[in-house]
Amino acid sequence: MHRLNWDDLQYVLAVADAQSVAGAARELGVNHATVLRRIAAFEESVGTQVFDRTPRGYALRPDRLRLIAAAREVGQAVTSVCNLADGLDAPLGGHARVTSTDTLCQTVLPEILSELCGKRTELQLSLISTNSHLNLSRLEAELTVRPAKVLPEGLVGETPVSMHFAAYALPGCANLGWLGFDGAMRRSTAWAWLEPQLDKGRVVASGDSFLVLRELVARGVGKALLPVFVGRKDPRLERIDIDLPGNLATPIWVACHEDLADVPRLIRIRKLLCDALEARSRDFVA
Repeated sequence: MHRLNWDDLQYVLAVADAQSVAGAARELGVNHATVLRRIAAFEESVGTQVFDRTPRGYALRPDRLRLIAAAREVGQAVTSVCNLADGLDAPLGGHARVTSTDTLCQTVLPEILSELCGKRTELQLSLISTNSHLNLSRLEAELTVRPAKVLPEGLVGETPVSMHFAAYALPGCANLGWLGFDGAMRRSTAWAWLEPQLDKGRVVASGDSFLVLRELVARGVGKALLPVFVGRKDPRLERIDIDLPGNLATPIWVACHEDLADVPRLIRIRKLLCDALEARSRDFVA
């Protein structure tokens, strides 16, 4: 057996995931011929054919599943080594990609990042707005600011504040029906409490973003549970006095991948973000 070229692993795993050379090429940003060459080199190195070539694309052979599983472990280990090496050599300033929900990205975080970049010109921060969890192990982002009861496996971080909820409606419209949660928000503690309170069919409309729900409330479609930092600052809305359980409060995490937890640059930025959020703690409390 020839010596393995570990760079070939990403091509093998990309084809296994995409089940086609074209899909792997798009994912990796290379041309079709490069993927074919890398797959051929890997198969020659391991001395066996990994994929069946079919009219529908490259199909992973069933008896090669353990080989691919081992390749994934090696790929993750190589990524961890590269992430650690890059992070330890990086200066305390520099560029960092921060991901968060659309709600936080359009309310609290722009002000925080503006302050940080203004006071510390050595920092360059990118703010990535998405309600999906980016893969921090692949450095789609280095830091995340995200509400969650617990962090996903592989992430470490701190919770400087918790996000509290209240009910809001247009003035005089407290008797309207409730707005529901959709998408990833259906996993939230707020929806876990509200959904059982509703009679079947009582949801008048729904959204997958607190900003969308706020606009629906402002247009008289219904009433909604909103984070207080979203509802309180909107002069169009009126808070409804209803009893809410205290356990609806959701921690807001400032976190990174565990492989990068000891990188000095990210430790510093995490602390700056935590301090800035904690300084605004009154905005998050009901």
